[in-house]
Amino acid sequence: MIEAKKLTRYYGDFLAVDHLSFSAKCGEIVGLLGPNGAGKTTTMRMLTGFMPPSEGSAAIDGHDVISESLEARRRVGYLPERVPIYPDMTVRGYVQFWARLRGVRDVERQTDLILKRFSLYDRRSKLVRQLSKGMRQRLGLAQALVHNPPVIILDEPTIGIDPQQVIEVRQIVRELGRDHCVLLSTHILSEAEDICDRVLIVDQGKIVAQGTPAELQKLIRSNTYYVQIGGASEKDIRIFLKGLNGVQSVTRDGSGYLVQASGDNDLRADISGATLKSGYTLLELRQARGSLEEVFLEAVRTDESSQQPAPEHKKKR
Repeated sequence: MIEAKKLTRYYGDFLAVDHLSFSAKCGEIVGLLGPNGAGKTTTMRMLTGFMPPSEGSAAIDGHDVISESLEARRRVGYLPERVPIYPDMTVRGYVQFWARLRGVRDVERQTDLILKRFSLYDRRSKLVRQLSKGMRQRLGLAQALVHNPPVIILDEPTIGIDPQQVIEVRQIVRELGRDHCVLLSTHILSEAEDICDRVLIVDQGKIVAQGTPAELQKLIRSNTYYVQIGGASEKDIRIFLKGLNGVQSVTRDGSGYLVQASGDNDLRADISGATLKSGYTLLELRQARGSLEEVFLEAVRTDESSQQPAPEHKKKR
């Protein structure tokens, strides 16, 4: 559905997107995760035909975004970071306007269907300016989907809305991911972990890590262990754990403890053996999973340490 090959974009001499290559298929939610200025929005603008790439190519549902621009754009629903609204139009009139622009055949019927889908039908006669920020975000999704495109591209869809509305928008995105190809940009780690099937971590215009959230978490070998011990008081357990060789810190976590090792020491054998000898009961022992935040920070740190001076770019005349 989405195929990007060495996608590159310069702004003058500044390299904003650096030879990005990735693909996304139907029924998949792919997240572009990165800090502000990483190149996420520029990538989406190239994919949606808002700006041409300086180098490389991209295709939407098999149609090149440059040589078959109109066909590619017909297959995309795009929600930019700032929803393009016309405050003096009614909700229904606004969606009808976009439906006509996109060549929808039965405008009236499709408008009503999409307004009902996003719980906007009861507000169809309201002016757009009267909607809350969350409702405007729903309206933005409605205009992006009124022509039922196979590919949906969403740029920071939950930015600036309240927590309840964030939950609602995320649920909508999950539902869209069942039968569409969804590309979603975010700088919120928990959001990527919560709704994306696959994540591309982008920094300084390059993909520095990619995979499912679970796969990315495995890249970081955690040196923290969760331990639950029975048969002793909390004070005795703390003293026992802190007394083991290689233990850096012990922190209470629910009914157990997080034991952090110094360096790369694997403490599991030592903890289980010492617990048995002490006469305590080892109820649970596992390596704590690395978080997506750890993966992100490690990927960005690694990328920064490997930066080389960028080659001079010759502007194409």
